[in-house]
Amino acid sequence: MKTTDAEVDQARKPRYSRFDFPEWLPAPLNGILAILRNNDMLTWEEKAKFAIGLLPVILRGQEYVEECDNLTWTEWLRKQGIPERVNDEVFIAMSKALNFINPDEISASVILVALNRFLQEKNGSKMAFLDGAPPERLCEPIVEHIVHRGGQVLLQKPLKRIELNDDGSVKGFLVRGLNGSEEELFTADAYVSAMPVDIMKLMTPEPWKHLDYFQRLEPLVGVPVINIHLWFDRKLTDVDHLLFSRSPLLSVYADMSNTCRDYADPDKSMLELVFAPAAEYIGKSDDQIIEATMSELERLFPQHVGRTATDPAKLLKFKVVKTPRSVYKTVKNLQPCRPSQSSPIPNFFLAGDYTNQMYLASMEGAVLSGKLAAIDIVRRIQGGGSFRAPPITRESTHSNQVSV
Repeated sequence: MKTTDAEVDQARKPRYSRFDFPEWLPAPLNGILAILRNNDMLTWEEKAKFAIGLLPVILRGQEYVEECDNLTWTEWLRKQGIPERVNDEVFIAMSKALNFINPDEISASVILVALNRFLQEKNGSKMAFLDGAPPERLCEPIVEHIVHRGGQVLLQKPLKRIELNDDGSVKGFLVRGLNGSEEELFTADAYVSAMPVDIMKLMTPEPWKHLDYFQRLEPLVGVPVINIHLWFDRKLTDVDHLLFSRSPLLSVYADMSNTCRDYADPDKSMLELVFAPAAEYIGKSDDQIIEATMSELERLFPQHVGRTATDPAKLLKFKVVKTPRSVYKTVKNLQPCRPSQSSPIPNFFLAGDYTNQMYLASMEGAVLSGKLAAIDIVRRIQGGGSFRAPPITRESTHSNQVSV
């Protein structure tokens, strides 16, 4: 029998596997049914062993999740008797999507946090996209919210040094002068650092470095990641969702022409991809990174990319965004290193994904940490304490001007 060109073309189209969480079922039943109904990735034996392995998560929740920080995800699978092929089919992509590293490195707690949300919250599996570029659709509304309530957002004001009082508390933030302008000392009643952990360690004043609170930050380091934006002259996919793949470099991506209103285009694709692990590529040129990316896309879209493509797509333009240190690298045994938002310095607080909150290294975790820092400050005020208690080892304690 002769195979037609149309049949060859159809065979080369990408195939997608779905986990559908039924709206009519509550959690965790909707998640269990979503796993059981997917027959493309796991066998029934693998699904049964995985479901049994997840019982402690369902029954004990966050307490159990945090206890598993002493294991990598691969070690947790082995401990639960779950076949490692489950890693190949599902969790290589998931671990790189969550922290840009592989299952052999990532703490089991990280993946269990995500799975626990899927299992405990009916809408925990839902994903959403901004309807435009982050500066306009995320940052500007936040700035407007702050300014409308009497706050200020100052740009181009890099922190040079945290100035201290004689008692070790914060005297002010010394801001570097740019373009010939003079340095400025910003003073307040309370100070919050939302800097990434690597920068915070560099900016920690010398008199604080002997304190256990700051010493425990040392093992926390940011993980490198590369984001890639690709514009093509035709449509590569019509899927309106976040996509995961078995690609060793392109674990998670989306066609923004389908998922994002500002990039909507019925005829052309704009792919946004996470390139990870990125440690070996972070120092390479954009052209080298794009070459590796296009090579991987041949596997994902053989119909449109590569020398044997039957309907070849032309790359119109690209943008490579390198982040040498992004969210903190969530390897095992780091939970004890993560600080609370209240520091031993009476008028100094921390926020950031690396601080202690349940969503670990994520945007959600960073936002939650800011809320927790604000709650600590408000509680201090409402408790009638003072931000100016003398010794830096005393319990923290008041006011309403905050410098971030």
